[in-house]
Amino acid sequence: MARSLLVLSGGHPYEAGPFGELLASLGDWQIAHLVHPEGGEADAAAAIESADALLFYDMPGYSFGAGRVTMRPPSPAYCAALARRFARGKGAVALHHALAGWALWAEWHQWLGGQFHYQPGPHGPDSGYRHEVAYTARVVADHPVTRGLPQTFPVTDELYLCPIDEAAITPLVRAEGFAFSRDNFYSAAKAVAGAMFSRAGWDHPDGSNCIAWQSRRAPAPLVYIQPGDGPAAYAHPHLRRLIAQALAYTAQGACP
Repeated sequence: MARSLLVLSGGHPYEAGPFGELLASLGDWQIAHLVHPEGGEADAAAAIESADALLFYDMPGYSFGAGRVTMRPPSPAYCAALARRFARGKGAVALHHALAGWALWAEWHQWLGGQFHYQPGPHGPDSGYRHEVAYTARVVADHPVTRGLPQTFPVTDELYLCPIDEAAITPLVRAEGFAFSRDNFYSAAKAVAGAMFSRAGWDHPDGSNCIAWQSRRAPAPLVYIQPGDGPAAYAHPHLRRLIAQALAYTAQGACP
């Protein structure tokens, strides 16, 4: 009998057809797919607890409009469902823009080990983004999520410049050949305000080049994989393997 996989998406645009092809490539899963805000939060609590594997490809908790962004936290029932899942040792995988989701849910980002910020605040500046960056992915850990992958492989995908707490993670893959510095990225807050691809007046400290990791602070296995912006990443055979192995690993229900 196929194991169950719950996929949460929405809150950020993506190409549904190619993403569906990615999901179909990840193994013998019985897939349930919920979308924010239509049903991802309201309907997900029971499914979060019962699914064998859980994939976050969502960016919930935001409303964008008129050059502004407003944020809200998730419901208490949603938070409690994920906490109960983790307490039983059942993990999850977070992919790409999930690093920005639920900006006002501090515990989620403490578990995750990083956060992409759309707005400046007490945490510091807003984060940076850069589309279609060609870089070399280097596997830096012998881990069930990375086994069988070549030590290095080329990737062209979006990268982020944002806070990543390396003390809270076990790095799995790093991006080489591209500097994670202010001059190579654009301001997320300026993009929200209508100035795409601008860094005028924006500053940001240099950031980590870690693009895949396992959290060391989540109560259960939690893996984040940054590649996944669009069809080229969805179809990349090594990224498909990385995601598939992360789902299998986090579904086992035990930390290493």
